[in-house]
Amino acid sequence: MVTQDLKKFSTPVFPFTAIVGQEEMKLALQLNVIDPKIGGVMIMGDRGTGKSTTIRAIADLLPEIEVVKDDPFNSHKSDLDLMGNEVKLAIQNGETLETEFIKIPMVDLPLGATEDRVCGTIDIEKALTEGVKAFEPGLLAKANRGILYVDEVNLLDDHLVDILLDSAASGWNTVEREGISIRHPARFVLVGSGNPEEGELRPQLLDRFGMHAEIRTVKDPMLRVKVVEERTSFDQTPMVWIENYEAQQQELRDRIVSAQTLLPTVELDYDLRVKISEVCSQLDVDGLRGDIVTNRAAKAHAAYDGRDKVTVEDISKIITLCLRHRLRKDPLESIDSGSKVSKVFNEVFEIED
Repeated sequence: MVTQDLKKFSTPVFPFTAIVGQEEMKLALQLNVIDPKIGGVMIMGDRGTGKSTTIRAIADLLPEIEVVKDDPFNSHKSDLDLMGNEVKLAIQNGETLETEFIKIPMVDLPLGATEDRVCGTIDIEKALTEGVKAFEPGLLAKANRGILYVDEVNLLDDHLVDILLDSAASGWNTVEREGISIRHPARFVLVGSGNPEEGELRPQLLDRFGMHAEIRTVKDPMLRVKVVEERTSFDQTPMVWIENYEAQQQELRDRIVSAQTLLPTVELDYDLRVKISEVCSQLDVDGLRGDIVTNRAAKAHAAYDGRDKVTVEDISKIITLCLRHRLRKDPLESIDSGSKVSKVFNEVFEIED
């Protein structure tokens, strides 16, 4: 009942299941939610193609999480990797912790954000005079156990992108000032979006994103009209839309939760792992990150379909998303990176076009 009352006052979010098209982006987001260790997703595409709408919609779709009340890091009540030091100490001292359920945190990182705003700051004066570690949490603390969204990530300072990617990979954020160090959990799904016309990310940074989805402006006039009409209708009567899609939203929510539960038991046969690495090798992908991410994404896709064994079909659905941004760019190459990945995949797995 309380949740329903809160919904009346919160800004209505366009239902995820009502979004037309953009299947690549939707699949990449769902798989990263099922297994955040995939490493986030970079969404590249034209302006006005619904990137922000879709990302907010996936955050709104997900079930609420239980957190320690009034904790700045959205600490878990029992998982040590998802709790701040104060909560750990309270548990060690046998204190009873009060918890509450909140919506999955969805944090927008503004382009002009400073390092202090992102990572948090330590009040040195208070630390020296009062002998306490006075820490002001930043956006990484707020994003713990949620989604961190960076629009126009290709315009963000490389140093900040590095910090975000390091935290996303390790699950921790460390702030050091004048010999004082604070470390807190920062487990989040990193979602970056950008417009290729405004410049690409450096290859070293791009490679750190688990998946890379490309989206294009819809060309079909009938489909464009449908998208415009649906958006206009939602803006006029949002609550009617939310009610109409509630059953579909709940069905997808249950499917994602089931996939998260099933994921640890999913198996990927040795011969399929060898073939995935063969594709990476033939594409001349640097390092092993491509192999690891493809393995993880294939397992997440199998879990999403309710299976505990990965099939070739699972791999075919995700391999382009996992590898296209890891290929070395050849200015003379006429074939785009996504088609190149598909071509090599079909050869290695002996699939006829």
